[in-house]
Amino acid sequence: MIKYSLNSGKYLTLDTQAVEDILKEESIDEGEVCRMKVKITITGKVHDVGYRVFLLNQADSLLIERFDARNVYINDKQALVVLIEGDEEQVKEFIEFVKTNKPEKAVVENIKVEEYKKPIRTIDSYRSSIMIDQLNKIIQVGVNMVEKMDTMLGKQDEMLQKQDLMLQKQDLMLEKMDLMLKKQDEALLKMDQMLRKQDEMLQKQDTMLGKMDMMLKKQDETIEGLKEIGKKIDNVAEKVDVVSEKLDKVVEK
Repeated sequence: MIKYSLNSGKYLTLDTQAVEDILKEESIDEGEVCRMKVKITITGKVHDVGYRVFLLNQADSLLIERFDARNVYINDKQALVVLIEGDEEQVKEFIEFVKTNKPEKAVVENIKVEEYKKPIRTIDSYRSSIMIDQLNKIIQVGVNMVEKMDTMLGKQDEMLQKQDLMLQKQDLMLEKMDLMLKKQDEALLKMDQMLRKQDEMLQKQDTMLGKMDMMLKKQDETIEGLKEIGKKIDNVAEKVDVVSEKLDKVVEK
């Protein structure tokens, strides 16, 4: 095994014998193009970061005829298995690209290149498959969005119902407040009537007090008159006594 240091600080692990077997071609005629078929296993954070489409575009640009890439798990770790078949120079250039490039959000821990002998589908077949896969993801996202929108609409309907209930209660509260204000107005009106009657009662009491003062004054005058009459009676009595004394003297003579 041979490890190559990558720019990210990670390592590329190559099966030396596999690479030698790939590069060796027996009985190649002059002008015959050397073909290579390899399996590349990339481990790390390689799922859902656009890695397959990233490599598909590069393979397409290199005119590689056969290509496949699958997201898998190896020992509970994310991995991307890439299968390619093409001219030797194309495959070597693709391997070099994989060693030095990755999607922005991907984290590569290890890259392993080994010989592969089974059939590999055409790149056009894979492109159609990946398009269907991406379309399914888009549809699933759309379905999830619709479900979330339905949930949101349900909650909005529930909120609107609660708001309607709140408005109904507010209307009822306003009606009760209007009734309370009306009763307060009636109470104030009755209080005004009571105050007017109290004013009338006070006026009558003042009149009664005035008349009582007049009566007391007249009583005082009457008492004074009675006193004068008493004095006059006393004078008359004194005079009667004097006359009686004189009459007694006359009788004695």
